[in-house]
Amino acid sequence: MIIAGNWKMNTLPNEAEELVRNILQGLQDKKFDSEIVVCPPFTNLHTVSALITGSKIKLGAQNCYYEPKGAFTGEISIPMLKYFDVEYIIIGHSERRTYFGETDEIINRKARAILEKNLKPIICIGETLSERQQGKTFEILFNQLEKCLCDLKVDDSKNLVIAYEPVWAIGTGVSATKEQIEEAHNKIKNHIQSMFGIAHDDIVLQYGGSVTSDNSEEILSIESVNGALIGGASLKSDVFLKIIEIAEKTIKN
Repeated sequence: MIIAGNWKMNTLPNEAEELVRNILQGLQDKKFDSEIVVCPPFTNLHTVSALITGSKIKLGAQNCYYEPKGAFTGEISIPMLKYFDVEYIIIGHSERRTYFGETDEIINRKARAILEKNLKPIICIGETLSERQQGKTFEILFNQLEKCLCDLKVDDSKNLVIAYEPVWAIGTGVSATKEQIEEAHNKIKNHIQSMFGIAHDDIVLQYGGSVTSDNSEEILSIESVNGALIGGASLKSDVFLKIIEIAEKTIKN
């Protein structure tokens, strides 16, 4: 179970420090089986990395570029992120696809570069509302998977995390229903299994899209859900901690 907080373009360094300290205090002296990840903006990686060193929290980044260095103004390389002990990197988020024109081919190049550096990509896939209404959900998802995971090896799947995030549920306050999530996750896992020949249990598949402390118990109790990629709710330490607590309860049950 991987519970990851995507802070998006939020928090100044002092705000990030307060948020992390509150999360650490809430986790203090508790044993957790979940992998807990926070993904602050690039400007806060140094601050957060220093605070969580030796703790139960892992560090993630929100994006990267696939080249290790060069004349790519404004980009952040994987070696730069690795310097701050980043272990996870979110790629393919619908906001990157929609606002910044990222394609599946670009996401694939990033995924391969991340895996080559022994880090873990969190690859986001998801359909828009119009695509779902037109009955194209699985055509879109399978196409994204095939392009984003192109040329990856079976061994790469061990460090691979997929996040199913229906675009129509991100930041809208409307989460997919339990039935919609269950159907999507089962079909996604079946498709990845057909691509790599690996068992369902070896596929890490998170759900993302308006996950809150109110709906997380229902979502995380779905057998094919292996965690959550959390947006706005991860900016509130008490809510994020509650979701972690629910994840632990789900694991034990």
